Amino acid sequence: MLRKSLFTTAALTAIVAAAMIVSAQGPPQGKGDGKGKGDGKGKGGPPAGQMIVKIKDGFYEVTGAGGNTSVRVTKDGLIVVDTKNLGEANYNDLMAQIKTVSTLPVKYVVITHVHQDHSGNTKSFEDAGAKVIANEGEKAELATYTAPAGKPAEPNVTYGKKTTIKLGGVKAEVYHFSRAHTGGDSVVYFPDLKIVAGGDAIVNGAPNIDFADGGSAVEWPKLIASTLKLDFDTLIPGHGNVMTKADVMAYKMKWDTFVARAEEQVKKGTPKDKLLASIKTDDIGWNVTGAQWTPPARLDPFYEELSKAKK
Repeated sequence: MLRKSLFTTAALTAIVAAAMIVSAQGPPQGKGDGKGKGDGKGKGGPPAGQMIVKIKDGFYEVTGAGGNTSVRVTKDGLIVVDTKNLGEANYNDLMAQIKTVSTLPVKYVVITHVHQDHSGNTKSFEDAGAKVIANEGEKAELATYTAPAGKPAEPNVTYGKKTTIKLGGVKAEVYHFSRAHTGGDSVVYFPDLKIVAGGDAIVNGAPNIDFADGGSAVEWPKLIASTLKLDFDTLIPGHGNVMTKADVMAYKMKWDTFVARAEEQVKKGTPKDKLLASIKTDDIGWNVTGAQWTPPARLDPFYEELSKAKK
């Protein structure tokens, strides 16, 4: 179990890489206790395409086939965060991965936001008896959400600002701090292990703001600032490698820098069609001139909210 509240990215990367090797060699089968001690009653190894990695005792990450999925094992069942790309095969593969560490039922699922690579298999988990929790904004966004893979089902439980899951002596706190990647982002905190699941509101690399589904560049740093107030040392991003608290601090600094520079350009009167090219981002490693930023559906609301923020 990782014990220091802050540790280097290099050290954590080595730990995760080692865990991947162990997983590839064949995780323990059967019921298990969340600590890698199976009961020998499993039904074969994990399928190809997804991979389960132990992060800490009782906590696992499943990569591949969509956004990262978090799995918290308790003595009374499992808490899962995010559900992979929509599709029966993806759901079955995810459950096969999970069953290599525990055959206890999934009791709770948290959906971090509306996009189908995270919310896709909501219905399958609901049909299996799980309570699927999402922010009320996520449910509202589903009314107009479209994706080539199809539309995910609605959660069967919603919340406003905060809700708490208690299961098997374990607590998970679910927060909606502000609009960010979408209008219904959830951040999930496991205080006993000092782990956060950040969804696509905290990721490795340049952000993607879904304005059509309520996202906001101006409010996004508020979500990160609120997350940093939690006592954690490890964060599972929506995509990419596991992050430390120091990594999240660096991510916030990039956001603060980016928004400040964008607001300054608007204050100077930079026209909308010149805005993105005028914002210096080479020092923070973000490309904001690509397809995720330049279409009118992205650029227009970005410019509009910056214009309002400067008043």
